[in-house]
Amino acid sequence: MPDALQAVLFDMDGTLVDTERLWLRAVEEEARALGLDLTDADLPHVVGRAIEDTAAHLVARTGGRAGPAATGASLENRFTHLVRGAVTPLPGAEALLRALASAGVPTALVSASPRPVVDIVLSVLGGHRFTATVAAGETLRTKPFPDPYEAALAALGVAPAACVAVEDSPAGIASAEAARCAVLAVPSLTAVRPAPRRTVVGSLLDVDVALLRGLAAQRPAGPDRPRAGRVSDERAGGEG
Repeated sequence: MPDALQAVLFDMDGTLVDTERLWLRAVEEEARALGLDLTDADLPHVVGRAIEDTAAHLVARTGGRAGPAATGASLENRFTHLVRGAVTPLPGAEALLRALASAGVPTALVSASPRPVVDIVLSVLGGHRFTATVAAGETLRTKPFPDPYEAALAALGVAPAACVAVEDSPAGIASAEAARCAVLAVPSLTAVRPAPRRTVVGSLLDVDVALLRGLAAQRPAGPDRPRAGRVSDERAGGEG
């Protein structure tokens, strides 16, 4: 197949490395410190979300008793500490990155985690594997808005219709789709449904360069596709 695939853009937590569970542990610890017990209803507000978004959710759950800045700083400290001690690539991640490099396909890392956490993970995965990286706080808005993916696309100089985003969470999927990328979903903590230009697989062990090229070749249906910058409440919060 001719190279319809110009780049692959990877989420980090829960997609390439097994840190989504560490994030949930950090959130649970912070919630307990605030006198809260997390439930399944909280998951769409914390899985795949930036620290400030999760902190705002926890503060709202306390009725405003906690401060968002202090809660966010505590969350970041907890998460960074956990990641520093236990960064593990997910099955198939390193092999897929090697295969893309061998095929000459550029990659980007697009994360809702802060730069210190991203840099810890890059030290394990190898920063040389990515042509561009985007962390929380480096765009005006983070996931579920399209800004992080749009920034990565601009850094790579590629068109969204010729790229595939690899994601695990509803917020990340909403971000990539709002940026008009095809999506390969590898669910971690929440279920994900297939949709137009979205393919769901069980793990990165099921993914190869040929599959990604095939997804990039599935062009958008037409000019009435959703414009970047518009994320509906349904897509941003929760489909699984």
